[in-house]
Amino acid sequence: MAIAAYLSFLRVERGLADATLRAYGSDLEDFAASRGATATWAAGPEIARRYLATRARRGSGPDAGLAPASLRRRAAAIRGFYRFAFGDGLIQTDIASRLDLPRQQRLLPDTLSIGEVERLLEAAGSDVPLGGRPTAVDGRRLRDRALAELLYASGLRISEALGLDVENLLLDSGLVRVFGKGGKERVVPVGDVAAAWLNRYLSWPRPAWLAVGHQGAGAGTPLFVTSRGSRMLRTQAWRMVKDAATAAQIDGPVSPHTLRHSFATHLLEGGADLRVVQELLGHATIATTQLYTHVTGERVREVYARAHPGPSGRKRR
Repeated sequence: MAIAAYLSFLRVERGLADATLRAYGSDLEDFAASRGATATWAAGPEIARRYLATRARRGSGPDAGLAPASLRRRAAAIRGFYRFAFGDGLIQTDIASRLDLPRQQRLLPDTLSIGEVERLLEAAGSDVPLGGRPTAVDGRRLRDRALAELLYASGLRISEALGLDVENLLLDSGLVRVFGKGGKERVVPVGDVAAAWLNRYLSWPRPAWLAVGHQGAGAGTPLFVTSRGSRMLRTQAWRMVKDAATAAQIDGPVSPHTLRHSFATHLLEGGADLRVVQELLGHATIATTQLYTHVTGERVREVYARAHPGPSGRKRR
């Protein structure tokens, strides 16, 4: 009854979405079904603490633990339930104030070294060979290289890059106009190398591919297109980067976003101001950008451990 009253409160007073209510209901029903919880939930915080500790232990089968994000949501549901129960007079002790949420796990972004980025870009594509008639494969490799160079040179999200129309690219000024999350506009520099690859792609095959789709190549047309003249899809860009990483023999997970992470990390390692990197990435808050300072800190420690001699005079490993 208490759980049903709480869910009704969340629906009517808080206006939570049905999906959220279902998740909270499932979390609380699991808590209520746990050993002894039904009878003793109102006695004090220990039953909830023991329950969350059990769910924090990762195992297998029916007693498998929860991932950190799921555990934090479940703890929030239980604490909110206790806060409601105390406020409604269902319990006499403010148990919620004695329950702490599990610390949110800080996941460091995957980044590549400069050497790995160079290998990936080389593997992504190449220029049109001299002599002979260029093929569709030549065109695809040229487009893929131009896209990969832009992702790394400007730190764009893949959705931002693929959403560009040709007029957003201001190569004469070395800039690209980007529309990020929430339609927020920003202007980001494009490096000389990326600009050169983009110019090659704009000369060919882009106009030829747009002609296949019976489109002109001017304003209002997508920058990155397929051989049929349609806007390139995220799945195609994702596969291109994955294939390039495999060809470059780069271990670990690599995606288009890895190039964005690497862009930010390499800027900070080169001495860029954190606020400037925030502006380039289009982050709403500096806290999001600060995550990259932890990555550079890890890099510094790794280099130190490899290069600095230990007490015996030999390098640490």
